[in-house]
Amino acid sequence: MPSTKIPFNSIIGKMIITKEGKRLGFIKDITFETASGELIHIIVKDPTAYTKNLNLERTKFNELLIPFSAIIAKGDYIIVSEEDLI
Repeated sequence: MPSTKIPFNSIIGKMIITKEGKRLGFIKDITFETASGELIHIIVKDPTAYTKNLNLERTKFNELLIPFSAIIAKGDYIIVSEEDLI
């Protein structure tokens, strides 16, 4: 995704889908590197059964993480590249 500024509150709660149209869940929160401000992961809220079967990283609270670099578009939905998840 291009390095344009995206306000935090404009993406929290948005549905996450793959470019193939598979629903993954909603954005709960975002993790970032405190020193650089680099966005690292999206924390998934209400993951679908499909999402739970993906081999995604998890937080210590067992929440699913999607690499922020997998985002390819932002609009009404957050669209991610499934290839970047596997």
